[in-house]
Amino acid sequence: MTKLRLGVIFGGMSAEHEVSIESAKQVIAHVNQDKYEIIPIGIDKKGIWNIFTLEKFQEMFQEHLPSLESLSERFNLQDLREIVDVAFPILHGPFGEDGTVQGLLKLMQVPFVGADVLGSAVGMDKDVMKRLFRDAEIPIADFLVYHDHETIDSASVIDILGLPLFVKPANMGSSVGISKVKRLDELAKALEKAFKYDQKIIIEANVSGRELECSILGNINPRASLPGEVVPVDEFYTYEAKYFDRGGAVFHLPAKLDAPVIRRVQEVSIQAYQAICCLGMARVDCFLNDEGEVIVNEINTLPGFTPLSPYPKLWEVSGLPYSDLIEELVSLALNPKRSSRGLPASLATPS
Repeated sequence: MTKLRLGVIFGGMSAEHEVSIESAKQVIAHVNQDKYEIIPIGIDKKGIWNIFTLEKFQEMFQEHLPSLESLSERFNLQDLREIVDVAFPILHGPFGEDGTVQGLLKLMQVPFVGADVLGSAVGMDKDVMKRLFRDAEIPIADFLVYHDHETIDSASVIDILGLPLFVKPANMGSSVGISKVKRLDELAKALEKAFKYDQKIIIEANVSGRELECSILGNINPRASLPGEVVPVDEFYTYEAKYFDRGGAVFHLPAKLDAPVIRRVQEVSIQAYQAICCLGMARVDCFLNDEGEVIVNEINTLPGFTPLSPYPKLWEVSGLPYSDLIEELVSLALNPKRSSRGLPASLATPS
């Protein structure tokens, strides 16, 4: 049987470069190698694409922060379609999760796992994402948006949103650049930190309650996993707690919730997924507030696959093992009825 060539694309130019490598390691470890030929493709921090043998990829993890260039060979992107049959871009953050790589793969006519260009771009921009949620009447926290050329009146922000509040870069994931502000004199520093990562930031009102996550899988008719609960040790679910500190948070997988609440979390998560035209997969983060209402925080169209990542773990407790999850994600990528993949052959090919 001829193996399908699966190109796992990792690394990238974002601040989540190292997280992406850890995710790729886990994906590759769970791929059925009897069915797939794994082709690791690393993007270094300068944006250079490198191709690895599987042995070289595994060798890379002998170093804490490996150099992609030293263990690989560069290749011409125009040859990508000749190298892989389907791609699994496991890139987090800008220049990977935001539709840029998805657009490139689409131009190359390479099927790929995960959201298409539109869903990826919207899912990356918390401002646009939340406006679409609001339009779809999905419950969200109050928020304000500012660009780096604007003057921000801190007292006015606090009058509108109250304290505590959260300051975030609009286009960044994994809690990078996020601050929880409890006092007026903390806001300026939080704004400075967020603007280091993006020219646009979002400031959100705090939601008091339980922090829940739900994994979504599918194209036109997505389904939801059982929800999980995250109980951070710190003030919020930090970058370190998400990916590197096993003691940074306590996970309840699945969450201890009544059946009606589980159904409501799943329902709202699917609504959020469809509101941004997502495909393939996503993780929806939400809160169960003190009044029992489910409030959507954000959606992550390329969730982490590291040993601490909830996305695959939630599917495991929902009855879908890790290897079967990878198999289904690839199958969804190759589905000829997948929405928004491109023009029909009759229009794309001149007669």
